[in-house]
Amino acid sequence: MKSKLHAIGVLLLSIHSLLTLGGCSTVHGDTNAEAPPLAKVIPDVDVTLFQVEHPEQFPLATATEHVTSSELVVTGAVTPDVSRAVPVISLVSGRIVSIHARLGDSVKQGQLLLSVRSDDISGGFSDYRKAVRNELLTRTQLERSEDLYKHGAIALNDLQVAQTAEDLAKVDVETTSEHLKLRGSDLDHPTGLVDIVAPVSGVITDQQVTNAAGVQSLGTAPFTISDLSYVWIVCDVYENDLPNVRLGDIADIRLNAYPNLVLKGSISNIGAVLDPNIRTAKVRIEVRNPGLMRLGMFVQATFRGQTKEKLTSVPASAILRIHDRDYVYVPAPENKFRRVEVVSGDALPGNMQEVKSGLERGQQVVANALVLDHTIGQ
Repeated sequence: MKSKLHAIGVLLLSIHSLLTLGGCSTVHGDTNAEAPPLAKVIPDVDVTLFQVEHPEQFPLATATEHVTSSELVVTGAVTPDVSRAVPVISLVSGRIVSIHARLGDSVKQGQLLLSVRSDDISGGFSDYRKAVRNELLTRTQLERSEDLYKHGAIALNDLQVAQTAEDLAKVDVETTSEHLKLRGSDLDHPTGLVDIVAPVSGVITDQQVTNAAGVQSLGTAPFTISDLSYVWIVCDVYENDLPNVRLGDIADIRLNAYPNLVLKGSISNIGAVLDPNIRTAKVRIEVRNPGLMRLGMFVQATFRGQTKEKLTSVPASAILRIHDRDYVYVPAPENKFRRVEVVSGDALPGNMQEVKSGLERGQQVVANALVLDHTIGQ
């Protein structure tokens, strides 16, 4: 009896285990309930394509070929022409008592720049006055000797000695007076002050002194005056671009401060030594200054090469500028127009415009892009 009960218990336990395993298999086997939803693919919209109802209202123009010289555009800076820079030299040493001009001032030739109190001038006037007194004494002695010689009181040799002394005294007077004149002193107004004036007209581009400073004779120039009627543009040209630059060629100069002003300059020097770090050579352009160019200004120089390039040209009205980029509209099928980005170049005669890239010769474009853009935006 006990064995039968044991067998029945084992059977019931096995049935319960099978039911439990079957329920778990049902819960974990539902893969459809756990799978993510199917993705929906939305076709992309071509934002450069626009449809209009009456495309015939927008006249088309054909891009034509334009042959031009190759261009090289580099940056540079305005510097003074060193051949037109004149140092202001002080011929005396001493202490500066007053300065009448400053860095950046425009000055005229002969204009007073500074005054210097010099011991050299004081000593020079002392020597000059002594020479004048000595010459007066020797002249008196010569006159007395001539009178004595006429009366036979002295020999001819004594007269000649007096004449020589007078001649030497005159030489001393001339030498000391010339010494003072060369140093800027006025013999009629003996003083220790020396006025230094501008040797040429121009702009003071360098100043090395201040009030109460000392100045050395033939030392550092207190001022440098530059004639800025002509200036230099110094540019860095990469080694690979040097074949496009030749001495005597004309370059177009555009100032960053005045982008609409185009100046012409001549290449006067191409550096013989390359910068070992950036592999560039200094190219110097001489330009006539219309009065707007300031030293240190940044400029853009355009060199015209000897080789010819074939570019595309379209009416200037066909190019639309949006956010510093240029676009044209070209016709597309089904009454549509496509907006294409291009790189525009220089303006050409006849209200035409260069297109450097983005458009091929023979392609048609909308002649007036602004009108089409305005219609699309409505």
